[in-house]
Amino acid sequence: MAGVTGAGRAAVWGVAAVAGAVAAGLITVAVLVDMDTADRAASLAGAVAGLAALVVAVVTLIRPGTGGGGGGRVRVAPRGIGAGGDMSGNAVGRGSKVASPQVRRSPGTPRARNADVRVGREGIGVAGDVNDNAIGDESERT
Repeated sequence: MAGVTGAGRAAVWGVAAVAGAVAAGLITVAVLVDMDTADRAASLAGAVAGLAALVVAVVTLIRPGTGGGGGGRVRVAPRGIGAGGDMSGNAVGRGSKVASPQVRRSPGTPRARNADVRVGREGIGVAGDVNDNAIGDESERT
């Protein structure tokens, strides 16, 4: 489960465990009781699962972004530069160069939030921090 956070991983395992228990219960009802009762139980379980899926979909649609993977859209016009997060240690422009090692972000510094970025023709737009860059023709960061 690459890219899933700890809480998300726990939720996936919890849902898998509940689904396994429900499946085992339905099989037990089908074997030990009769098929009519198993049919009703399966119909009820399907209805509950459908309602749970609806609730998850609605919550996902109305909940604001959490800053995880994916999020804001980046739209860039011709010859523009856009980044949905931070932009660090880049050389942008003809003859530009970054001569020294990149300065590391301090541990307590918050990361960029997911935001929409719209960049015009030949413009630069970044949703997060812009640092340690050489921007413009013949520019240099040493």
